[in-house]
Amino acid sequence: MNGIGFINVTGQPAVAGSFHTLVVQPTSFCNLDCTYCYLPDRRSLRLMSGAVAQACAESIAQQNSGHPVSVVWHGGEPIATPIGLFRGLLAPFEELRRAGMVRHEIQTNATLINRQWCELFIAYGFEIGVSLDGPGALNRNRLDRAGTSTDARTLRGIQTLAEAGLRYSVICVVTPETIDHAEALIDFFTGLPGCESVGFNIEEQEGADRAPVSEDAAYRFWQRLIARRVGGSPLRIRDVDRLADYLAATRAGRVDHAPYEPIPTVSWDGQVVLLSPELLGITEPRYGDFIAGNVLHQPITAMLARAGDLDYVAEFIAALNDCADRCAFYDFCRGAQAGNRYFEHATFTAHETAYCRTTRQALVRAAADHLAPQGEAP
Repeated sequence: MNGIGFINVTGQPAVAGSFHTLVVQPTSFCNLDCTYCYLPDRRSLRLMSGAVAQACAESIAQQNSGHPVSVVWHGGEPIATPIGLFRGLLAPFEELRRAGMVRHEIQTNATLINRQWCELFIAYGFEIGVSLDGPGALNRNRLDRAGTSTDARTLRGIQTLAEAGLRYSVICVVTPETIDHAEALIDFFTGLPGCESVGFNIEEQEGADRAPVSEDAAYRFWQRLIARRVGGSPLRIRDVDRLADYLAATRAGRVDHAPYEPIPTVSWDGQVVLLSPELLGITEPRYGDFIAGNVLHQPITAMLARAGDLDYVAEFIAALNDCADRCAFYDFCRGAQAGNRYFEHATFTAHETAYCRTTRQALVRAAADHLAPQGEAP
């Protein structure tokens, strides 16, 4: 099996040598100014060219892996891209999409969604993700540049999606201010028209100077979510369902120990970073700003072929081996997120992160404590 580096205890590749997900940044600009945002260029209106989109599509075609690639339009706020330009960026992928080699996804704050965007989503078969942290005051960190609440605008966008027959998932960032409101969040998202599932991201340390969520608070949060899910809540909870799937696969003896996804992320001007989209635009001379290359000059497959020579990738592979050797949670966690190691410790070699403790370990412990008297998976 081709890959980048190896996990010594298993002999399997540490990082996959091909990609299932390609994150693309049609614009660096975002119309919001969330208090926890890590994006350094979100005030700059820089737009991707058709040449960069064409090069991305060619990289997918050259990979010729036999599996479909999810092209995730991220940002900035991708819908801040003029819709005509955005449609032009989709054109190079269309032959691949019709052949089943590409599927489009978009992550949006939904404040700019209108009927024209809905028509585009339908025409190109988009999967839609909406960023929303809850109702009213629970969404207090998602502000515009005037410091004004944005939840009403996001809800209008969601209603527009629902009226067009479009379903969507939600990503909810859980902060120290909202960590004790699990029930209110579940009730709110259950009542949203068209909401299929929610992923709860415990706020990460990614450059924003904010107090972290404690592990104990995260544990209690996951306990409440698991209790609601097991109690019959119809809302799919990404994190709980992912753990339930893992437990079921473990019992059936069919756990898929796939290598870590390289997650190539392409900036508006073609620069490519690996392992974590959050590294895009970060200035760090020690790691060459995390740039693996530029898609205008070489295909992503070529970048992956020599990715092991990049210092930050080599450090991360060493860290994955450390986790595999020492961590009881590794089989489920699989090393978590590369970016969190850097943002928390300024290195990729750190063995454990706050992200690990609040998002993976606290979830597993909460599920284990629920299962102990119950005897069944969440």
